[in-house]
Amino acid sequence: MNTSILKGVYSSQEAEDLLTQMIQVKIKFHENKINNIHANEEDIKMRENCIKQLQKELYDFRQHIQKQAYKVKLNTEINIELVN
Repeated sequence: MNTSILKGVYSSQEAEDLLTQMIQVKIKFHENKINNIHANEEDIKMRENCIKQLQKELYDFRQHIQKQAYKVKLNTEINIELVN
């Protein structure tokens, strides 16, 4: 099953806002898991690394579009596969 989340052409500011909000949701998800009293040290470190990577990707994206684009084409898709 596939679903498109973002599909279209946006101003660079709109694209930055949309992606910032989406990445913040994922960061918040990891932060909530870290704050779970049952989280173990290995899981916490893995999630902290994920957060750092997301922050870096957002920074890189912002740098890229601010220098080069007036319009940005976004096409994000979620692919759902059931795994046993």
